[in-house]
Amino acid sequence: MAFANAPSSFSETCKDDSGQLQVDSYSESCPEAEAIIFSWVAKAVFDDPRMAASLLRLHFHDCFGCDGSVLLDDTPEFVGEKTAAPNLNSLRGFEVIDAMKADLESACPLTVSCADVLAIAARDSVVLSNGPGWQVETGRMDGLSASKAAANSNIPAPNSTVANLVQQFQNVGLSLTDMVALSGAHTLGKARCSSFSSRLTSSDGALNSPDMNIDLMQSLQRLCSESGGDSTNTLAELDLVTPATFDNQYYINLLSGEGLLASDQVLVAGDSPLVREIVELYVQDEAAFFDDFRRSMLKMGRLGVLIGSDGEVRRNCHAINSIN
Repeated sequence: MAFANAPSSFSETCKDDSGQLQVDSYSESCPEAEAIIFSWVAKAVFDDPRMAASLLRLHFHDCFGCDGSVLLDDTPEFVGEKTAAPNLNSLRGFEVIDAMKADLESACPLTVSCADVLAIAARDSVVLSNGPGWQVETGRMDGLSASKAAANSNIPAPNSTVANLVQQFQNVGLSLTDMVALSGAHTLGKARCSSFSSRLTSSDGALNSPDMNIDLMQSLQRLCSESGGDSTNTLAELDLVTPATFDNQYYINLLSGEGLLASDQVLVAGDSPLVREIVELYVQDEAAFFDDFRRSMLKMGRLGVLIGSDGEVRRNCHAINSIN
């Protein structure tokens, strides 16, 4: 592993691998862009507080390759990402993105990319949940295709081990610190019983996750069993304590065995002492978490971006312009 010499603050200087992303790239071409996006995010979160997590998740699942591909519908030429295992019955908020995009097209036709809309809306969702803000780098173009297979292989699964998580983040140039900081996005949102039910009981009915808080396990067993086996629609809060607030409670929960997903709880399971050390830092110092989260979000937002003629600015985020 390449993390033995990680700095003591666990903060790293992010290198802009995109080359051409910049802050305020729409200041002249569409000066109202960020205000339009913020107003729609604010309305959506006011109407449904869970939408903050949903819009943040859309940006996460669009990256590792931030090109708006997660928004594309299937075509005869490709099967898109919406039905990939990490996305099916998980991603939502597409109608909010559509509303933003319609307003942006009215104000500034063919100017603001769907990929940039996702990045800005993610930041606004965090801010509206009392989390940190940052200046979003923009200038991404929208991709002309999507890949269900790539989404299945690149997006970490809810039952990932620490080794799996580290490797998947390393594969795209994100560090151990980035992995732990970005996992903190699970301080918002919900997950379906199907994504954590394997942690609740084994085939013989015995408790299956000795690292899970027993009270939490029993409450989740009741929740999921009362759904009548419908693990697709029954939801549990990722953070039972402050579910609509972006804070460091997620990490506090991990230390008390109250991580919902296996991929959450493994961060303190002992397989990687340095991972646990970062978690403990964030428990003690919320400002350190916020600083690293900002930095890691910017770093993630530079992954696999398309610039100039490599992509386009879609009129409609669901389809490339040639079929609109």
